[in-house]
Amino acid sequence: MHVTGSIFKLFIKFVRGVDNVSIVAIVICMALMAGLVSAQVFFRYALSSSIDSADELSRLFFVWSMFLAIPHGIKSGIHVGIDVIVCRLDDSLRTQLSRLMSLAAALLMGVVFVMTISVVGDKWQELMPTLELTAAVYYIAVLIATGHAFLHLLVLAWGGPTIWAETER
Repeated sequence: MHVTGSIFKLFIKFVRGVDNVSIVAIVICMALMAGLVSAQVFFRYALSSSIDSADELSRLFFVWSMFLAIPHGIKSGIHVGIDVIVCRLDDSLRTQLSRLMSLAAALLMGVVFVMTISVVGDKWQELMPTLELTAAVYYIAVLIATGHAFLHLLVLAWGGPTIWAETER
């Protein structure tokens, strides 16, 4: 099913823009993590010293890169799923079921997004052990990931399970 409405096209364009920003952020987080871990190894073995916050920062970069990547998995359909029964359905029913499940998952992401806002608020005063930085930054990654995943799930619910392949042509 090919959706051609102008509002939908604008929405797809917006989500692609969010994807592009997210990909840049993922690359930066992964590069910083790899660079920091490499520097820490060098400092420990070559200089018999260490970077105090290296473990905490590398963990933070890892968490951010993983959470930012989740919506891209939704877009490309690479998350694990059990489809033994669904594969046996006819195409029309499978498409409708996919759209319904995408809508249900979008609603779930909306709930998680709202709940995460309160968690960020609860953690805001708590500082990381080795950094003068709020511990809420871990949960901000969840907040961004659920918002971004919500957008992708809306695209799938609105346009169907093959919408990204159709719009990439």
